[in-house]
Amino acid sequence: MPQVPTFQSQTRWVELVWTRGLRIIFIFVIAILAARVWKAVTFRLVEISKVRTRGAQMREQQTRTMAGLLYSVGVGIIGAVAVLTVLPELGFNVTPVEAAAAVASLALGFGAQNLVKDLINGFFIVFEDQFVVGDLIQAHGEIGRVEHLSIRRTVIRNAVGAVVTIPNGMIGQLANLSRDWSQVFVDVTIPSDELVGSALSALERIAADFRSDQEWSPAFVDGPRVLGVESLSLDGVVLRLQIRTILNRKDEVARELRRRIKTGFEESHIPLSQTQNIELKSQAASAGS
Repeated sequence: MPQVPTFQSQTRWVELVWTRGLRIIFIFVIAILAARVWKAVTFRLVEISKVRTRGAQMREQQTRTMAGLLYSVGVGIIGAVAVLTVLPELGFNVTPVEAAAAVASLALGFGAQNLVKDLINGFFIVFEDQFVVGDLIQAHGEIGRVEHLSIRRTVIRNAVGAVVTIPNGMIGQLANLSRDWSQVFVDVTIPSDELVGSALSALERIAADFRSDQEWSPAFVDGPRVLGVESLSLDGVVLRLQIRTILNRKDEVARELRRRIKTGFEESHIPLSQTQNIELKSQAASAGS
C-alpha cells in the first residue's frame, strides 16, 4: 500500500516551498529592479546628449547606439546571474552548468573573434566621436560619406555612388575629411619663359577680388592666398594658391577660383602651360596653420 504523507512531512514541504519560493521571488524582483535601474542609467546617457547644439545633435544617434548596446549587455548579464542564482533553490547543481557555460564561452570567443573585434572597435568609434553619420571619411582604402553607423559596421557611399559596408574591426587608420575646415591647394603652371612677377601680381589681384566678393566670402575660413613659386620643371613654373573653406564648400570654391584664374590670365594675356592641378586636403582646425 502507498504510504500516506504524514502531517509533519506535509508541513516540511510547505515550509520548504514557502521559503524557497520567497527566495526565488526575491531574486527575480532584485533582477527586475536592477534591469530598470540600468535602463534608467543608459536612458540618461541619451538625455544628456540632447543639448541643442549642432555637434550634440549629430552625436545623439551614436549615443543612442551605445546606450542600446550597454542596456542589452547589462540586461543579459543580470538575467544570467538571476537564473544561476535560482537554479540551486530548485534543487539543481549549477556546477555542470557553469562548466558548460565556461566551455561554450571559450568556444564562442574563438569562433567570434572578428565579431568581438568589430564590436569593441565600434564602441570606441562611438565613444571617442571619431566620426558621425554625414561625415566624409577615408577608411580601408575607400573614401565616402557615412550613411549608417552601428556598433558592428560602418556604411559609406563612395564617389561612384556605390554603398560600401566596412566592418568596424577593419577600420585601422582613419581620416575624417569633414571636421572643422577643408583646405584646397590650386597649382597654376605657366611657361618657363613667362615673367613670374607678372603672373604672381595677377594671382594676387584675383585672390583679393575673390576674398572681397560678398557672395563667396562666407565660405572662406582663410585666404585665398598666393603662396608663391612651388616648383620648377620642364613644363614651366608652378605657382600655388591656398584656400581654407568651411565644410562642404571646398569643391565649388576650387571651381570658381579656377574660372577666375583662367579669365584673369586671359585678360592679362598670360598663357597657361597646362591645366591646373588641384590637390584637396582636409585637416582639423586644431592642427593650426
